[in-house]
Amino acid sequence: MLSEALGADVDVTLIDKNDAFVFGYSKLDVMFGRTTLDAVRLEYRDIAKHGVRFLQQTITAIDPDLRRVTTDGGVHEADFLVVALGADYDLDATPGIAEGGNEFYSIGGAEQLGELLPTFSQGRAIVGVCGAPFKCPPAPSEAALLLHDYLSARGVRDDCAISFVIPFGSPIPPSPDTSRALVAAFAERDIEFVPDRRVSSLDPARRVAVLDDDSEMPYDIFLGVPKHRAPAVVVASGMTGEDGYVPVDPKTLETRFPGVYAVGDVATIGVPKAGVFAEGAARVVGASLIAGLRRAEQPGAYDGLGSCYIEFGAGRVGRVDVDFLSGPKPTGTFHEPSDALVAEKRHFGSSRRARWFSRGPSGPSPHDVA
Repeated sequence: MLSEALGADVDVTLIDKNDAFVFGYSKLDVMFGRTTLDAVRLEYRDIAKHGVRFLQQTITAIDPDLRRVTTDGGVHEADFLVVALGADYDLDATPGIAEGGNEFYSIGGAEQLGELLPTFSQGRAIVGVCGAPFKCPPAPSEAALLLHDYLSARGVRDDCAISFVIPFGSPIPPSPDTSRALVAAFAERDIEFVPDRRVSSLDPARRVAVLDDDSEMPYDIFLGVPKHRAPAVVVASGMTGEDGYVPVDPKTLETRFPGVYAVGDVATIGVPKAGVFAEGAARVVGASLIAGLRRAEQPGAYDGLGSCYIEFGAGRVGRVDVDFLSGPKPTGTFHEPSDALVAEKRHFGSSRRARWFSRGPSGPSPHDVA
């Protein structure tokens, strides 16, 4: 947005320790062999936007008072600072998961499971959530349904049991219709649904998952959603609040530090930790910065609206549209799986790839944004 509106009038530095971006939903495709990691990687070096440069560096310190970022490659100061470091995975918070389980929320974890799943032909698989909040609330449900398809295609589904454990009373709490459709899909596929329970530890020696009520579930393969936490460098910066994440003004995404914003999974704003909400928040921050630099009227407040596509298996995709901020409680509208939504999800990804990574308009850079 900054490049399109201001061109070379703004100096934007994008810093990431990774060399590429991967859509969250692509990790399920990699895990179940529907695509390769190379096919879904979008390399930051391919970004060709006027006024924008990418630095592959690891952030080691953030000084929000001075709007200064220190990395393993140097020190960067800015007029405006946008913190978008996401949420990290805390494997130590769930004893035994590193030794006796597998997580599918990181790129590496999904790729590792893609190599392991072909060796699983009989026994019990548990898709288990180890803590909330977690990124992309529909993803564990999708994993259970796609695992059913995967095992069925290999002809071993009758020899395998699938259980799904989640610390919510329903798969998608803001949308009862979506939750009912998912629970019906689980029942139709003989997937055991265990609501209101969290996986608190694994006992690798006994191949048992221990839940937060001390009950136990045996497993042969564990597909886990790790407990999340804010990155250590963000905690050390003094920006986090009581819940461990960065509190922001829900209308503007600005932190208590002037000129410092936080978007996405690292921020506390009352919406899920999901890419579509990070995108919406970033859009508000971008519009606010553009308006400020142009001395124009500030944009409207962040609306907390978002749509999530949900893989129901058998090549079907549904969608839930959720409103988290306008009413007294979040509400969701469910759209039944259809071929049109399969195409819509495909366009969702392709349109963003084209916009984010293709060349933007030209333009002259007195304002720095990191």
